[in-house]
Amino acid sequence: MASHRRSAQPGQTRSAKVTVLSAAAVTAAAALGAVPASADPQDTPEPTRAGVDRLFEEAEKATERFNQADERADQLRAQVDRAQDRLARGQERINRMRGALGAVAGAQYRSGGIDPALVLLLTADPDDYLDKAAVLDRITARQTGQLQELREEQRRLGQQRTEAGCTLAELERSRAAVARHKRTVERKLAEARRLLNALPDGEREEFDRASRSGRDGVLPPLSDSPAASARGLAALMAARQAIGKPYVWGSTGPSGFDCSGLMVWSYRQAGVGLPRTSQAQRYAGRQVPLSEARPGDLVTYRSDASHVGMYAGNGQVIHAPYPGAAVRYDPVGMMPGATVTRV
Repeated sequence: MASHRRSAQPGQTRSAKVTVLSAAAVTAAAALGAVPASADPQDTPEPTRAGVDRLFEEAEKATERFNQADERADQLRAQVDRAQDRLARGQERINRMRGALGAVAGAQYRSGGIDPALVLLLTADPDDYLDKAAVLDRITARQTGQLQELREEQRRLGQQRTEAGCTLAELERSRAAVARHKRTVERKLAEARRLLNALPDGEREEFDRASRSGRDGVLPPLSDSPAASARGLAALMAARQAIGKPYVWGSTGPSGFDCSGLMVWSYRQAGVGLPRTSQAQRYAGRQVPLSEARPGDLVTYRSDASHVGMYAGNGQVIHAPYPGAAVRYDPVGMMPGATVTRV
């Protein structure tokens, strides 16, 4: 049978091999040229001001998550304290009820064992006995009621213990969240400082100048537009006093502030309690258009409300920008997604 395999001509064998090898070499070279010198996805990007800003923004978001978890932990600690106080008082009531019931039961035991009809037959004063029997019936009925009350109190105490246990478990989870967010903030800030230190001298100096703005001690005049309320004006005056104080993440002052902490402290001086986080502060009052902002209004930024400042009039806000920067004035349009809240 004839073979279907075509034999290569002697003159073609070497040239075909050269052609194949040449094509393979070209393909390999192209492939090598397409692969960067280091394909590690964890390679550090070239340090830029945008990279530093991004890390500061991420640290600020983590700071607000830390503030939220820390606020929740404080609330849970207060709940646990109240629950433990209720449990102690409930146990004390149960102990008193048990003591009273035990005393009655002991007296009945000591005087028991004789049939009531026989006692009535043998008594010298039947009327007196019947009076005592009626009293005893009333005592027995009251004792039954006290026993029922004791059981109900024990049931309530058991439920309170269960609820307190759940609150304690949530407190432990909240504490873990606080620690986790704290580590995230510290890591982001360390990365930002490393990138900042790696910037070229000119860019780093420009960044530092921007960070120091507002620290010269000269405050701009108050806006001609009136504040929305007396408390808004009082909060604005307090915020002006904080100009030049450092950004300290997780702090509500008075020596340093994060962005939402500055709002909490300023409004506290006006006798108003604000939520701890910028996300909650966005809904701490009535929202108004940016065009209608008045001094003392809160201005939150970005879609997630991860930054907040206070409108100061003249198109400016007072805010705590980021670590390394002091509380200062900046244009109200410095970030996207501005939302105005009137407290």
